[in-house]
Amino acid sequence: MQKALITGITGQDGSYLAEYLLSKGYEVHGIIRRASAFNTHRIDHLYVDPHDKNARLFLHYGDISDSSRLANLLYGINPDEIYHLAAQSHVRVAFDIPEYTADVTGLGTVRLLEAVRTTGVKSKIYNAATSELFGSTPPPQNETSPFYPRSPYAAAKLYSYWITVNYREAYNLFACNGILFNHESPRRGETFVTRKITMALANILTGNQKKIYLGNLNAKRDWGFAPEYTEMMHLILSQDKPSDYAVGTGDSHTVRDFVNSVFNYAGIEIEWQGAGIDEKGIIKSFDKKYDAVLKAGETVIEVDPKYFRPTEVEFLQADISKAIKELNWSPKVTFTELVKIMVDYDMKLKSIAPKGEGIEVSRLKGFNYTNHDYSFHEKLREGC
Repeated sequence: MQKALITGITGQDGSYLAEYLLSKGYEVHGIIRRASAFNTHRIDHLYVDPHDKNARLFLHYGDISDSSRLANLLYGINPDEIYHLAAQSHVRVAFDIPEYTADVTGLGTVRLLEAVRTTGVKSKIYNAATSELFGSTPPPQNETSPFYPRSPYAAAKLYSYWITVNYREAYNLFACNGILFNHESPRRGETFVTRKITMALANILTGNQKKIYLGNLNAKRDWGFAPEYTEMMHLILSQDKPSDYAVGTGDSHTVRDFVNSVFNYAGIEIEWQGAGIDEKGIIKSFDKKYDAVLKAGETVIEVDPKYFRPTEVEFLQADISKAIKELNWSPKVTFTELVKIMVDYDMKLKSIAPKGEGIEVSRLKGFNYTNHDYSFHEKLREGC
Protein backbone atom coordinates (compact mmCIF):
# COMPACT_ATOMS: atom_id res chain seq x y z
CA MET A 1 0.00 0.00 0.00
CA GLN A 2 1.44 3.36 -1.02
CA LYS A 3 1.58 6.14 1.54
CA ALA A 4 0.96 9.81 0.88
CA LEU A 5 1.47 12.80 3.17
CA ILE A 6 -0.61 15.91 2.50
CA THR A 7 0.11 19.31 4.02
CA GLY A 8 -2.99 21.48 3.89
CA ILE A 9 -5.29 18.44 3.90
CA THR A 10 -8.19 20.42 5.42
CA GLY A 11 -8.29 22.87 2.51
CA GLN A 12 -10.26 22.59 -0.72
CA ASP A 13 -7.49 20.86 -2.67
CA GLY A 14 -6.32 18.74 0.23
CA SER A 15 -9.76 17.29 0.83
CA TYR A 16 -10.33 16.37 -2.81
CA LEU A 17 -6.83 14.95 -3.09
CA ALA A 18 -7.35 12.82 0.02
CA GLU A 19 -10.55 11.42 -1.51
CA TYR A 20 -8.81 10.69 -4.77
CA LEU A 21 -5.83 8.95 -3.21
CA LEU A 22 -8.04 6.88 -0.91
CA SER A 23 -10.00 5.76 -3.97
CA LYS A 24 -6.66 4.65 -5.45
CA GLY A 25 -5.93 2.47 -2.42
CA TYR A 26 -3.45 4.77 -0.70
CA GLU A 27 -2.85 5.16 3.00
CA VAL A 28 -3.22 8.92 3.47
CA HIS A 29 -1.64 11.03 6.21
CA GLY A 30 -2.48 14.69 6.71
CA ILE A 31 -0.96 17.46 8.80
CA ILE A 32 -3.43 19.66 10.68
CA ARG A 33 -2.81 22.66 12.92
CA ARG A 34 -3.97 22.60 16.52
CA ALA A 35 -6.88 24.98 17.11
CA SER A 36 -9.54 25.38 19.76
CA ALA A 37 -12.21 24.56 17.17
CA PHE A 38 -12.14 21.77 14.63
CA ASN A 39 -11.62 22.85 11.02
CA THR A 40 -11.83 19.41 9.45
CA HIS A 41 -15.33 19.74 7.97
CA ARG A 42 -14.07 19.16 4.41
CA ILE A 43 -12.68 15.73 5.31
CA ASP A 44 -15.00 14.60 8.11
CA HIS A 45 -16.90 12.34 5.72
CA LEU A 46 -13.64 10.45 5.03
CA TYR A 47 -12.77 9.88 8.66
CA VAL A 48 -12.62 6.36 10.07
CA ASP A 49 -11.58 5.70 13.66
CA PRO A 50 -7.81 5.09 13.47
CA HIS A 51 -8.28 2.05 15.75
CA ASP A 52 -10.32 0.43 12.97
CA LYS A 53 -8.19 -2.11 11.10
CA ASN A 54 -9.54 -0.72 7.82
CA ALA A 55 -8.58 2.88 8.56
CA ARG A 56 -6.42 4.47 5.87
CA LEU A 57 -6.69 8.16 6.77
CA PHE A 58 -4.55 9.43 9.63
CA LEU A 59 -4.25 13.02 10.86
CA HIS A 60 -1.22 14.43 12.68
CA TYR A 61 -0.82 17.71 14.52
CA GLY A 62 1.93 19.85 13.10
CA ASP A 63 2.72 23.05 11.27
CA ILE A 64 4.72 23.95 8.21
CA SER A 65 6.60 26.47 10.37
CA ASP A 66 7.93 23.70 12.67
CA SER A 67 10.98 22.04 11.08
CA SER A 68 11.58 19.44 13.79
CA ARG A 69 7.96 18.27 13.68
CA LEU A 70 8.15 17.88 9.90
CA ALA A 71 11.29 15.76 10.20
CA ASN A 72 9.74 13.57 12.92
CA LEU A 73 6.62 13.01 10.84
CA LEU A 74 8.69 12.00 7.82
CA TYR A 75 10.67 9.52 9.94
CA GLY A 76 7.48 8.03 11.34
CA ILE A 77 5.39 7.90 8.17
CA ASN A 78 8.07 7.37 5.49
CA PRO A 79 5.68 8.46 2.71
CA ASP A 80 6.08 7.46 -0.91
CA GLU A 81 4.58 10.78 -2.00
CA ILE A 82 4.33 14.22 -0.40
CA TYR A 83 1.80 16.79 -1.55
CA HIS A 84 2.72 20.22 -0.21
CA LEU A 85 -0.47 22.31 -0.37
CA ALA A 86 -0.29 24.25 2.91
CA ALA A 87 0.03 28.02 2.58
CA GLN A 88 -1.46 31.37 3.48
CA SER A 89 -3.19 31.40 0.12
CA HIS A 90 -5.48 34.42 0.11
CA VAL A 91 -3.86 37.00 -2.16
CA ARG A 92 -5.62 40.10 -0.79
CA VAL A 93 -4.96 39.06 2.80
CA ALA A 94 -1.27 38.62 1.96
CA PHE A 95 -0.97 42.41 1.63
CA ASP A 96 -2.17 42.74 5.24
CA ILE A 97 0.08 40.00 6.67
CA PRO A 98 3.10 39.91 4.33
CA GLU A 99 5.63 38.65 6.87
CA TYR A 100 3.45 35.72 7.95
CA THR A 101 2.71 34.93 4.30
CA ALA A 102 6.42 34.87 3.47
CA ASP A 103 7.19 32.62 6.44
CA VAL A 104 4.48 30.06 5.81
CA THR A 105 4.06 30.17 2.03
CA GLY A 106 7.70 30.70 1.15
CA LEU A 107 9.91 29.32 3.90
CA GLY A 108 7.46 26.51 4.67
CA THR A 109 8.47 24.88 1.41
CA VAL A 110 12.20 24.89 2.14
CA ARG A 111 11.54 23.51 5.63
CA LEU A 112 9.73 20.57 4.09
CA LEU A 113 12.35 20.01 1.37
CA GLU A 114 15.15 20.19 3.91
CA ALA A 115 13.33 17.68 6.12
CA VAL A 116 13.13 15.31 3.16
CA ARG A 117 16.82 15.80 2.40
CA THR A 118 18.08 15.35 5.96
CA THR A 119 15.86 12.38 6.84
CA GLY A 120 16.71 10.60 3.61
CA VAL A 121 13.15 9.44 2.92
CA LYS A 122 12.66 8.47 -0.73
CA SER A 123 9.56 10.54 -1.32
CA LYS A 124 8.29 12.10 -4.51
CA ILE A 125 7.31 15.71 -3.77
CA TYR A 126 4.58 17.83 -5.32
CA ASN A 127 4.74 21.56 -4.57
CA ALA A 128 1.66 23.71 -5.15
CA ALA A 129 2.76 26.66 -7.25
CA THR A 130 0.31 29.23 -8.61
CA SER A 131 -0.60 31.24 -11.69
CA GLU A 132 -0.17 34.35 -9.52
CA LEU A 133 3.55 33.92 -10.27
CA PHE A 134 2.92 35.37 -13.72
CA GLY A 135 1.41 38.61 -12.44
CA SER A 136 1.74 41.15 -15.26
CA THR A 137 3.12 38.70 -17.84
CA PRO A 138 0.81 38.80 -20.89
CA PRO A 139 -1.36 35.71 -21.46
CA PRO A 140 -1.40 32.92 -22.35
CA GLN A 141 1.09 31.80 -19.71
CA ASN A 142 2.94 28.48 -19.53
CA GLU A 143 5.99 26.85 -17.91
CA THR A 144 8.43 29.02 -19.88
CA SER A 145 6.66 32.35 -19.40
CA PRO A 146 8.57 34.89 -17.27
CA PHE A 147 7.38 35.35 -13.71
CA TYR A 148 6.31 38.80 -12.50
CA PRO A 149 4.76 38.43 -9.02
CA ARG A 150 2.41 41.22 -7.96
CA SER A 151 1.63 40.39 -4.33
CA PRO A 152 3.39 39.18 -1.16
CA TYR A 153 1.67 35.83 -1.75
CA ALA A 154 3.02 35.56 -5.29
CA ALA A 155 6.50 36.65 -4.19
CA ALA A 156 6.49 33.96 -1.48
CA LYS A 157 5.33 31.40 -4.02
CA LEU A 158 8.14 32.50 -6.33
CA TYR A 159 10.66 31.48 -3.66
CA SER A 160 8.70 28.27 -3.08
CA TYR A 161 8.82 27.47 -6.79
CA TRP A 162 12.52 28.10 -7.29
CA ILE A 163 13.65 26.40 -4.08
CA THR A 164 11.79 23.30 -5.26
CA VAL A 165 13.65 23.44 -8.58
CA ASN A 166 16.92 24.03 -6.72
CA TYR A 167 16.50 21.01 -4.43
CA ARG A 168 15.62 18.89 -7.44
CA GLU A 169 18.80 19.90 -9.22
CA ALA A 170 21.11 20.09 -6.19
CA TYR A 171 20.06 16.94 -4.35
CA ASN A 172 18.41 14.87 -7.08
CA LEU A 173 15.04 14.93 -5.35
CA PHE A 174 11.93 13.95 -7.28
CA ALA A 175 10.38 17.37 -6.72
CA CYS A 176 7.79 18.95 -9.04
CA ASN A 177 5.83 22.19 -9.26
CA GLY A 178 2.23 22.34 -10.38
CA ILE A 179 1.54 25.88 -11.60
CA LEU A 180 -2.19 25.79 -10.99
CA PHE A 181 -4.47 28.47 -12.34
CA ASN A 182 -7.61 29.34 -10.38
CA HIS A 183 -9.67 26.29 -9.47
CA GLU A 184 -12.99 26.36 -7.67
CA SER A 185 -15.63 24.07 -6.18
CA PRO A 186 -18.34 23.97 -3.52
CA ARG A 187 -15.52 23.52 -1.00
CA ARG A 188 -13.87 26.81 -1.91
CA GLY A 189 -13.46 29.13 1.07
CA GLU A 190 -16.26 31.68 1.38
CA THR A 191 -13.88 34.66 1.24
CA PHE A 192 -12.64 33.71 -2.25
CA VAL A 193 -14.51 35.67 -4.90
CA THR A 194 -16.25 32.79 -6.71
CA ARG A 195 -17.70 31.22 -3.57
CA LYS A 196 -18.42 34.67 -2.17
CA ILE A 197 -20.63 35.29 -5.22
CA THR A 198 -22.49 31.97 -5.17
CA MET A 199 -23.06 32.21 -1.42
CA ALA A 200 -24.31 35.79 -1.81
CA LEU A 201 -26.84 34.69 -4.42
CA ALA A 202 -28.23 32.02 -2.08
CA ASN A 203 -28.36 34.49 0.81
CA ILE A 204 -30.12 37.12 -1.33
CA LEU A 205 -32.72 34.56 -2.42
CA THR A 206 -33.43 33.67 1.21
CA GLY A 207 -33.66 37.32 2.29
CA ASN A 208 -30.54 37.09 4.45
CA GLN A 209 -28.44 39.50 2.37
CA LYS A 210 -29.26 42.58 0.33
CA LYS A 211 -26.18 42.96 -1.87
CA ILE A 212 -22.64 41.82 -2.45
CA TYR A 213 -19.56 44.07 -2.49
CA LEU A 214 -16.74 43.16 -4.88
CA GLY A 215 -13.40 44.56 -5.99
CA ASN A 216 -12.00 44.59 -9.53
CA LEU A 217 -14.82 43.41 -11.81
CA ASN A 218 -12.55 43.48 -14.85
CA ALA A 219 -9.96 41.00 -13.54
CA LYS A 220 -9.83 37.98 -15.86
CA ARG A 221 -9.10 34.50 -14.55
CA ASP A 222 -8.80 30.98 -15.92
CA TRP A 223 -11.26 29.16 -13.65
CA GLY A 224 -11.34 25.35 -13.51
CA PHE A 225 -12.87 22.61 -11.36
CA ALA A 226 -10.70 21.77 -8.32
CA PRO A 227 -11.16 17.96 -8.24
CA GLU A 228 -9.74 17.68 -11.75
CA TYR A 229 -6.68 19.61 -10.67
CA THR A 230 -6.00 17.35 -7.69
CA GLU A 231 -6.13 14.38 -10.04
CA MET A 232 -3.47 16.20 -12.05
CA MET A 233 -1.26 16.49 -8.95
CA HIS A 234 -1.16 12.72 -8.67
CA LEU A 235 -0.51 12.39 -12.38
CA ILE A 236 2.51 14.71 -12.14
CA LEU A 237 4.09 12.46 -9.49
CA SER A 238 3.30 9.34 -11.52
CA GLN A 239 5.82 10.24 -14.22
CA ASP A 240 9.26 8.66 -14.59
CA LYS A 241 11.07 12.00 -14.34
CA PRO A 242 10.24 15.10 -12.29
CA SER A 243 9.09 18.21 -14.13
CA ASP A 244 6.91 21.29 -13.73
CA TYR A 245 3.51 21.76 -15.35
CA ALA A 246 1.00 24.56 -15.90
CA VAL A 247 -2.54 23.41 -15.10
CA GLY A 248 -5.60 25.32 -16.29
CA THR A 249 -8.38 25.36 -18.88
CA GLY A 250 -7.12 27.82 -21.50
CA ASP A 251 -10.35 29.78 -21.08
CA SER A 252 -10.65 33.11 -19.24
CA HIS A 253 -13.54 35.17 -17.84
CA THR A 254 -13.89 38.39 -15.88
CA VAL A 255 -15.32 38.59 -12.38
CA ARG A 256 -18.28 40.38 -13.99
CA ASP A 257 -18.75 37.37 -16.31
CA PHE A 258 -18.82 35.09 -13.28
CA VAL A 259 -21.47 37.24 -11.59
CA ASN A 260 -23.60 37.25 -14.75
CA SER A 261 -23.32 33.48 -15.16
CA VAL A 262 -24.24 32.81 -11.51
CA PHE A 263 -27.32 35.05 -11.52
CA ASN A 264 -28.44 34.03 -15.03
CA TYR A 265 -28.35 30.36 -14.08
CA ALA A 266 -30.65 31.12 -11.15
CA GLY A 267 -33.05 32.98 -13.45
CA ILE A 268 -31.98 36.56 -12.68
CA GLU A 269 -30.80 39.07 -15.29
CA ILE A 270 -28.31 41.69 -14.12
CA GLU A 271 -27.94 45.09 -15.79
CA TRP A 272 -24.69 46.98 -15.22
CA GLN A 273 -24.66 50.74 -14.77
CA GLY A 274 -21.85 53.18 -14.09
CA ALA A 275 -18.10 52.62 -14.31
CA GLY A 276 -15.12 52.10 -12.03
CA ILE A 277 -15.92 52.31 -8.34
CA ASP A 278 -19.41 53.59 -9.21
CA GLU A 279 -20.37 50.51 -11.24
CA LYS A 280 -23.42 48.67 -9.94
CA GLY A 281 -25.23 45.47 -10.81
CA ILE A 282 -29.00 46.02 -10.85
CA ILE A 283 -31.77 43.46 -11.16
CA LYS A 284 -33.35 43.85 -14.59
CA SER A 285 -35.67 40.84 -14.53
CA PHE A 286 -36.11 37.60 -12.63
CA ASP A 287 -38.07 34.39 -12.38
CA LYS A 288 -41.48 35.00 -10.83
CA LYS A 289 -40.80 32.46 -8.09
CA TYR A 290 -38.57 35.11 -6.47
CA ASP A 291 -41.34 37.73 -6.23
CA ALA A 292 -41.27 37.67 -2.45
CA VAL A 293 -37.58 38.56 -2.13
CA LEU A 294 -36.55 40.44 -5.30
CA LYS A 295 -37.59 43.66 -6.99
CA ALA A 296 -36.65 44.92 -10.44
CA GLY A 297 -34.37 47.94 -10.19
CA GLU A 298 -32.75 46.86 -6.91
CA THR A 299 -28.95 47.08 -6.67
CA VAL A 300 -27.43 43.74 -5.67
CA ILE A 301 -23.77 44.26 -6.65
CA GLU A 302 -21.57 47.20 -5.71
CA VAL A 303 -17.84 47.90 -5.92
CA ASP A 304 -15.91 48.51 -2.70
CA PRO A 305 -12.33 49.80 -3.14
CA LYS A 306 -11.22 48.00 0.04
CA TYR A 307 -11.26 44.80 -2.03
CA PHE A 308 -8.83 46.20 -4.61
CA ARG A 309 -5.29 44.92 -4.46
CA PRO A 310 -2.51 47.52 -4.20
CA THR A 311 -1.01 45.85 -7.30
CA GLU A 312 -3.52 44.03 -9.49
CA VAL A 313 -3.14 40.98 -11.70
CA GLU A 314 -5.39 41.73 -14.65
CA PHE A 315 -5.34 38.69 -16.94
CA LEU A 316 -4.41 35.05 -16.35
CA GLN A 317 -4.99 32.35 -18.96
CA ALA A 318 -3.22 29.01 -19.13
CA ASP A 319 -1.38 27.40 -22.01
CA ILE A 320 -1.44 23.70 -21.06
CA SER A 321 0.24 22.36 -24.21
CA LYS A 322 2.90 20.55 -22.15
CA ALA A 323 0.34 18.78 -19.95
CA ILE A 324 -1.66 17.71 -22.99
CA LYS A 325 1.42 16.41 -24.79
CA GLU A 326 3.32 14.74 -21.96
CA LEU A 327 0.54 13.71 -19.57
CA ASN A 328 -2.40 13.36 -21.96
CA TRP A 329 -4.38 15.56 -19.57
CA SER A 330 -6.95 18.22 -20.25
CA PRO A 331 -9.89 19.46 -18.15
CA LYS A 332 -13.39 18.10 -18.73
CA VAL A 333 -15.55 20.53 -16.74
CA THR A 334 -16.40 23.77 -18.53
CA PHE A 335 -16.77 27.21 -17.00
CA THR A 336 -20.55 27.03 -17.38
CA GLU A 337 -20.69 23.66 -15.64
CA LEU A 338 -18.47 24.90 -12.82
CA VAL A 339 -20.88 27.76 -12.18
CA LYS A 340 -23.84 25.38 -12.16
CA ILE A 341 -22.15 23.01 -9.70
CA MET A 342 -21.38 25.81 -7.26
CA VAL A 343 -24.77 27.51 -7.51
CA ASP A 344 -26.64 24.21 -7.10
CA TYR A 345 -24.62 23.41 -3.99
CA ASP A 346 -25.06 26.75 -2.26
CA MET A 347 -28.75 26.95 -3.10
CA LYS A 348 -29.30 23.54 -1.58
CA LEU A 349 -27.17 24.57 1.41
CA LYS A 350 -29.69 27.38 2.02
CA SER A 351 -32.68 25.04 1.51
CA ILE A 352 -33.50 26.40 -1.95
CA ALA A 353 -34.39 23.84 -4.60
CA PRO A 354 -31.36 23.74 -6.95
CA LYS A 355 -31.93 23.99 -10.66
CA GLY A 356 -29.96 20.79 -10.99
CA GLU A 357 -28.55 21.08 -14.50
CA GLY A 358 -24.99 20.63 -13.26
CA ILE A 359 -22.93 18.18 -15.29
CA GLU A 360 -23.82 15.42 -17.66
CA VAL A 361 -22.77 12.74 -15.17
CA SER A 362 -22.21 10.06 -17.82
CA ARG A 363 -19.39 12.21 -19.21
CA LEU A 364 -17.58 12.14 -15.85
CA LYS A 365 -17.57 8.47 -14.94
CA GLY A 366 -13.99 8.84 -13.76
CA PHE A 367 -15.02 11.35 -11.11
CA ASN A 368 -15.88 8.91 -8.35
CA TYR A 369 -13.52 10.29 -5.72
CA THR A 370 -14.80 8.12 -2.91
CA ASN A 371 -15.30 4.45 -2.24
CA HIS A 372 -19.06 4.92 -2.53
CA ASP A 373 -20.95 3.65 -5.53
CA TYR A 374 -22.41 6.89 -6.82
CA SER A 375 -21.24 9.68 -9.04
CA PHE A 376 -19.02 12.48 -7.82
CA HIS A 377 -21.48 15.20 -8.78
CA GLU A 378 -24.30 13.45 -6.99
CA LYS A 379 -22.11 13.41 -3.90
CA LEU A 380 -21.62 17.16 -4.23
CA ARG A 381 -25.38 17.60 -4.29
CA GLU A 382 -25.63 15.62 -1.06
CA GLY A 383 -23.53 18.32 0.56
CA CYS A 384 -20.51 16.18 1.45
